[in-house]
Amino acid sequence: MTTRHKSSAMKFLEQLIGGQLTLGRALGTIRQGDEQSLAAFARQLGISRAHLCDIEKGRKTVTPERAVRFARALGYGEKQFVRLSLQDQLVRAGLRYRVEITA
Repeated sequence: MTTRHKSSAMKFLEQLIGGQLTLGRALGTIRQGDEQSLAAFARQLGISRAHLCDIEKGRKTVTPERAVRFARALGYGEKQFVRLSLQDQLVRAGLRYRVEITA
């Protein structure tokens, strides 16, 4: 069995954000990069400010279906958002698997 190592780009991103890339961290980075408030970004995603805060802080996970809606609302690729959503759920369950998505 072959083990894949993280790409240098992924290592750089994780170093930049201070930990493993999650959907919550990705959303927080996008929000901050767009210089949007938590409330404005939450409205764009169709969720409450408190719920967005919980997602960004890793207290709540996002279903793959909702990840697709977020990607569409923000104009990003759905595949990466779905991958991060599934990866977050596996990590939360204590399973050490890595998700790869193909369409």
